[in-house]
Amino acid sequence: MIQDDDAQFHSGGNDPTWAETNFFGFFNAEQRLNVGVYALFRQNLGVVGSTICMNSGRAVTPWEADFCDMRSHMQMPEPHDLLDYTLPNSLHVRCLAPNRTWHIAYDDAQGTRIDVTYEALMPAFDIHDPAMDPMCGSQSAAGKFAWGTAYNGHFDQTGAVKGVVAVRGREVPIDCVSTMDHSWGPRPERGKPNMSWLHAHFSRDLAFHGIFGFDPQRNGEALWLAHGYVMEKGKVFGLKAGTGKVERPQERYPERIALELTDSADRVWKAEGRALTTFPWQCWPNMVSFNSLFEWDMNGQRGHGEVQDFFELPQLNALNSVPATARASRPLAL
Repeated sequence: MIQDDDAQFHSGGNDPTWAETNFFGFFNAEQRLNVGVYALFRQNLGVVGSTICMNSGRAVTPWEADFCDMRSHMQMPEPHDLLDYTLPNSLHVRCLAPNRTWHIAYDDAQGTRIDVTYEALMPAFDIHDPAMDPMCGSQSAAGKFAWGTAYNGHFDQTGAVKGVVAVRGREVPIDCVSTMDHSWGPRPERGKPNMSWLHAHFSRDLAFHGIFGFDPQRNGEALWLAHGYVMEKGKVFGLKAGTGKVERPQERYPERIALELTDSADRVWKAEGRALTTFPWQCWPNMVSFNSLFEWDMNGQRGHGEVQDFFELPQLNALNSVPATARASRPLAL
């Protein structure tokens, strides 16, 4: 179970690869503007990386997006405080209530700004708590998935985000339901398995989130469930089974996804989604996430959410050097 203390930094001993992260994603679906605010702290090295990304189109390079500010080696502010920090890139995150309410602000002094508040709609979902997560409780290989060791501590949470962003002076209102996460653990810059981190939000009363694995040799066409939940009227139903089919006609961007999910109450949820945007998120060195803002349909209900599909650069180098007809049969050494 996630405690109030988990909103603060955790001890990583002397491990130089230890990392702690905050991610806040939100959007304006009508304007197809997807915003990601990310900070990756390496306490034992005294450095923090941060990306502020805004995208509303079909970007396949970072410079095609509406805005990107990506920094990897800023000095961590003293004292180390995850409840209230301001980074050299101007990102200011203040936790107003532990694991429930955050205010996120950013100003590049050139007309691009963020001023939003995130308010949780559910308890933090601990992927290592069998009382919350049936996949964890199953002791299956899938249920033990922790993105290598990066998710040795990890929670996801659905909440309401409200405020405003500006892109070089053009203001865009934000009033959506989205999903944030917080993780801690050893995170070397090579050796992570592939992962699809995705969510869909239909109202303040209904959303789902999932962490999936996939086979890069088959272009990630089939998803298998590691962790996830359905949030319904503030109550959390952990997912006990789930599969997905993905179409990736352009590079490795997800274009269409069909999901079938079974929750802890034995209800089956079927959803289909299509991409509205594409963006290559370089969250830290050696890693690219093929991101899309998705529009989802579930039993006639329309929703939106983000899909993040992670590949390491050396893996992509190997995949792109193999003829497409041979990719499914040639083993890949990670």
